[in-house]
Amino acid sequence: MSELFQPLTLRGITIRNRIGLSPMCMYSCEAEDGLPTNWHLPHLASRAAGGTGLVMTEATAINPAGVISPQDLGIYSDAHTEKLKQITETLHSLGATSSIQLAHAGRKSGTYRPWSEQRGYIEDWSLTRHAPSPIPFSEKSPAPTELTKPEIQTLIQQFVDATHRANEAGFQIVELHSAHGYLLHQFLSPLSNQRTDEYGGSFENRTRLHHELFEAVRPALPDHKPLMMRISATDWVDGGWTIEDSIKLCQSLKPLGLDFVDCSTGGTVPNAQIPVGPGYQVQFAEAIRKEAGIPTGAVGSITDPHQAEAIIASGQADMVFIGREMLRNPYWANAAAIALNTKPVRPSQYDWAVS
Repeated sequence: MSELFQPLTLRGITIRNRIGLSPMCMYSCEAEDGLPTNWHLPHLASRAAGGTGLVMTEATAINPAGVISPQDLGIYSDAHTEKLKQITETLHSLGATSSIQLAHAGRKSGTYRPWSEQRGYIEDWSLTRHAPSPIPFSEKSPAPTELTKPEIQTLIQQFVDATHRANEAGFQIVELHSAHGYLLHQFLSPLSNQRTDEYGGSFENRTRLHHELFEAVRPALPDHKPLMMRISATDWVDGGWTIEDSIKLCQSLKPLGLDFVDCSTGGTVPNAQIPVGPGYQVQFAEAIRKEAGIPTGAVGSITDPHQAEAIIASGQADMVFIGREMLRNPYWANAAAIALNTKPVRPSQYDWAVS
């Protein structure tokens, strides 16, 4: 029997298999309103109909300045809650577990979307790019504005407010985005955090925001709903954030309600030498799972069903998150089931005709 297609229970939520749709920005909202459009529902629902266990939104900004591009999804008003509720209801009707990734892009905010004729940072962007320190991402990037301590507390409250809205919208799992060089990751890495107050310097200070955030966000979720975090387990750069740091952070957040770690890497600086290849990040999911005693998800160049099966069966991770391969084939999960001699989970509207 396939291990990839065994259910996974986190707190009071049971996911039907170990396959998740990795959060991927679609850059498809109307400019600067953050509301889902006609694109988002079929994009996410097709993966649910295709047998995916956990369907997660793209990075969803907790305030208007937290977007990567002006076309990013947001969850900072009641209008967002109502629109997102239509998505969760559809996902649940298709048997998938719904999840939302709450995010703030920090110094990486305010860029043109990838297929725009213009590239890079928007020069006349009207909002403020905030970061732990006023350090640009690269030589061609604008310098961000350092967050004050009162602004940090406001930021935490905005994550809490977004969590309340996510719950009201019906999302069953919330993930905090602390990876890929975005704001929460920027606080962790000494490459991007050079503050001299209690939020910078030592490991304890650079992780202070995360502890305060979990202490505030966890009570905002019903007890039966899991709280996840995506991390960059390493910066891949000397002097940066390391896998040892990640293990230590996850160990400290576990008592505060961290239920699952979605393990990615990189993104803090543009010059990191990353050995990309099939399953190149699985080792980090395995290390955190073993050393921190927390369920983990593996992500990154996982494309083959047998590869995914081996990751779960060997105990390297508890879930696999599929990104680009699921853009190529939204029915990847059901194709994987067939490849692993397991019955696909199709909607009745499909199953009667093709079984």
